[in-house]
Amino acid sequence: MRAELARLRDSIDNIDAAVVHMLAERFKCTQQVGHLKANHQLPPADPDREARQIARLRQLAENAKLDPAFAEKLLTFIIAEVIRHHETIAKSS
Repeated sequence: MRAELARLRDSIDNIDAAVVHMLAERFKCTQQVGHLKANHQLPPADPDREARQIARLRQLAENAKLDPAFAEKLLTFIIAEVIRHHETIAKSS
């Protein structure tokens, strides 16, 4: 039992590390988007894009047997952080 628990926890730790690295890559891309938006005087938020992304992620979650409400909460949190970054970039431009 202990070996199985350790194996499962090792897998969880590896998945957590992959999630962090994927988020870091995502934020690198969104930082570039923020600079483009600032350079072209576009608003930090894009509600239409955000709504499409949430709908897309909810569908992906359903297909993956993950709670779509949880997936939406996670993406909403990420989007809020991205917008905050974009606002900061716009202010410094």
